[in-house]
Amino acid sequence: MPLVKCPHCGKEIEYSGNEFRPFCSERCKLLDFGAWADEEYNLPSETSSMTDEDIDQIEKALREKGDS
Repeated sequence: MPLVKCPHCGKEIEYSGNEFRPFCSERCKLLDFGAWADEEYNLPSETSSMTDEDIDQIEKALREKGDS
C-alpha cells in the first residue's frame, strides 16, 4: 500500500483505507480546514505601479493600433 505524508503534520500514513486522507487523522484535517477558513493560505501577489512613462507608451501603442 502506498505511503503518503500528511500535508499538515508530515506523518507517513497509508493512503488506502484512510477515511481522513490525505490527512493522517481527523485532527489534522480539522486544523488544516481551520487554517483555510481563517485565510492563512494565500498566494503572494505582486503589486506593480505604472509610471507616467508606461501609461504614455501604452496610449501611444493604442493610438498606433487604431490608426492601422
